[in-house]
This record gives sequence, structure tokens and C-alpha cells, in this order.
Amino acid sequence: MRTLLTLAFCLFVLAGIRAVDAQRAGTFMGSAEDPAIRYSTAPLNNVVVDVNRKLEAGELQFTFDSRSGFLPSALDALKLPVDSQLLVFSRLSLQGKRIGEQNPRALFFNDRVALGWVRGGDVLEVAAHDETEGVVFYTLNQRADAAPRFERAFVCLGCHVTGNTLNVPGLLMFSTTRPEASQYSGLPRHIDHSDALAKRFGGWFVTGSTGSAHHMGNDAAALDGRISRELTSVEGLFDADGYRALSSDVVAHLVLTHQAGMTNLLTRAAWETRVADPSLHPPFTSTPGQQASIAAMMAGIASEVVDYLLFIDEAKLTDRVRGGSGFAERFSASGPRDRKGRSLYELDLNRRLMKYPCSYLFYSPAFDALPPAAKDPIYRRMWEVLSGQEQDPRYRTALSRADRQAIVEILRDTKKDLPPYFENVTK
Repeated sequence: MRTLLTLAFCLFVLAGIRAVDAQRAGTFMGSAEDPAIRYSTAPLNNVVVDVNRKLEAGELQFTFDSRSGFLPSALDALKLPVDSQLLVFSRLSLQGKRIGEQNPRALFFNDRVALGWVRGGDVLEVAAHDETEGVVFYTLNQRADAAPRFERAFVCLGCHVTGNTLNVPGLLMFSTTRPEASQYSGLPRHIDHSDALAKRFGGWFVTGSTGSAHHMGNDAAALDGRISRELTSVEGLFDADGYRALSSDVVAHLVLTHQAGMTNLLTRAAWETRVADPSLHPPFTSTPGQQASIAAMMAGIASEVVDYLLFIDEAKLTDRVRGGSGFAERFSASGPRDRKGRSLYELDLNRRLMKYPCSYLFYSPAFDALPPAAKDPIYRRMWEVLSGQEQDPRYRTALSRADRQAIVEILRDTKKDLPPYFENVTK
């Protein structure tokens, strides 16, 4: 019965979302159960699978906390840092009936997995970026008498397969208007890194500073009447018992917004190729005509992926952004580094999100697992842009020559399967 009720809620939310659904890129038109994909039955390879394996083998133990349940153990097992915590009081989620300004949902994430916790909720909700199957959803029962195990949750697909996820199982980021007294929730709008700050964070608590730039966050009753809605902490806004931190860091918000869109694009690129190319499924082969058709299709998809990967359409920051949880410092210090000590994880936060505008998800297992028919055109398009061969002013505005040079040098030192033509000098 609980599953039926949550599915009904998801469908209710989905009906509201589709009214404002804005497709930002081409969408996958095939089936998730195509024999080339088999989303519900294919073997999985992601961090949740690894944790389940350790739980079953007795290599890992979860401890139940009376207020937060298995949350602390799950965060440790999935390597989810507390400084990544984001707090959302909009009710657009699986356990929306329990969420509000006095009981916000807490999200934690890294570059492989995200976890949602609702105080008093039935389950922990987890979304893992699988190597080949896109985003895979799990729940963990929040009961002291339950043997801890993450169970596959297909009910989440009721909301997480839409035009805003490119019609693949993916991640969603919404900015929501403040609801009227008679409304269950405000009006949601899908966002990605191309949206200005003025359109972001509605329905979320946001800690940290965006300088003179305004956003939609912190539009909550507890802050009505204040001169400023800027927060250094959420202390005093609600009972914080059970929460892991008093922050909802603005920098973490910016990073997750980019990550959601990039994750969905990588999934779509992989799925389009696997469905279209018979040569990926021996003993079948593709005809010259099929090969030409696939190449044309993938060239278009590669352009979409590379534009997002290189932040070509990113909304520029108009003032300095600063968090306060330690997220920015930790994130910038992570990732592989080139011989000059530079990393694609380094943040800028003055003019733009990243110091070197190339997505850190370039290192993800999902990118590495892309079929050659998808990866090769992505690499070729990247080189066209980074080498200066692309003459469209939009690219030269987004990426200076110094940006392009730095990205190429970092990739040469940190990406093992980089094609040989990246050894050429950029123009």
C-alpha cells in the first residue's frame, strides 16, 4: 500500500512538473527495456552495489540511530561528506508529505551518488550513477529491526524519467515558487547551469553569500520580515535534531546543478548509441548506410554533450560566491592533478563555477564506459573547440585561449585514453 501511495504522489508531482517541462536538449526516444539497455534487469556496477556486497559479506556494519536512523552509517559507507548537505523544503519528492520548512529534506552527494534523508521518513532514498545504466534508484528501510540493504526502487521513475532528464532515468533540479496557502507545493521550474542565479534555489535553504546577486532561496516564513534573507547557518529556523549539519551550502548547490545535467547527457549519449548501433551486439553488424546514419546522429549528440561539458552556455556569475561549510575548499582540493598541480575540480566562484571550465565528470566511470561510437565524436568535438578550430564567437566568448590551453594540458596529464591528436598545440 505504501508503494502505491508513493507512486500516486509521484504521478501527482509529475503532472505538475510537466506543465512547466522545458526540454533543454534532445531526448532519448527509445525504451529503457530495449535489449541493448535492459534497465530493469541488466547487471549493475555502481557504488551502491559495492556497499550491498560488503553488507552481505559482513565486511560492513550499519548502526541505527534513534533520530536519524541509518543515515550516519549510510553516509560513511557511500563516502558522502557532511559539507555537501543541501536542505530543501519544497515537497516535490517521494516523501513529500513529511517535508516542509520545519522539516526540510537533507540531500548529500559526491560525484557518483546522492542520498536523501527525511526526518521521520520511512526510507533513505539513494540515486547512484551507474557505469552503463544511467541513474539507478534505491531505498533503505529506516527501521531498527530491518537488516540494512539498499533495495532497487523503480517507483522513483514516475518522476525521474521526463523531458527534463532527457527521457532517461536521471537527476532533477528544480527551483520552486513559494506556494499559496491553499497549495500543496509551489510551481516548479527545471534548472541547469545555464540559468542565472535569480532563477535558482526556490524551495531550498541556502547558506553562504552570492554578493549583490539575488536568488530565490530562503523564501520561508521563518525569514519573513528580515532585512536580508542571506544565511550563514540555518540555526534557529527549525528543530535541527537529527540533521548532520546546519548548512545548505550555495557552492554545493551550484556544483550539484551542473552535475545533474551532465549526468543525464552522458546517459543519453550512451543509450542512443547502444540502441542504434547493431555492431555493439554480436553477431550483428552494421551496414555502411547505418554507420553513416549513426555517425550523423552522434555528431549532433556530441555537440550537446561537449557544450555542457565545457560550460559553453553557463550563466556567468555577477559577483563573488562564497559558502561556509568547507565544501568549496574540499572539492577544489580533490581530483587528479597535472604536472603543474592543476585539477578540473578546482572552483572559481568569481566569474563562473569552475576555474578550468571542463566538467569533472569527464573522469566518471560512465564516461569511460561510453561506446566508441559515442566517445569518439565527443573527443573530436572537444578538440575542435579546444584547439580553436571552432570559429563560432560563442565558443571564444565562453573559453579564452588560456582556458583552452589549460584544459588541454590538464587532460593530457590526467586522462589515460585521450586521443593522440590532443598532443597538438592549441591555437
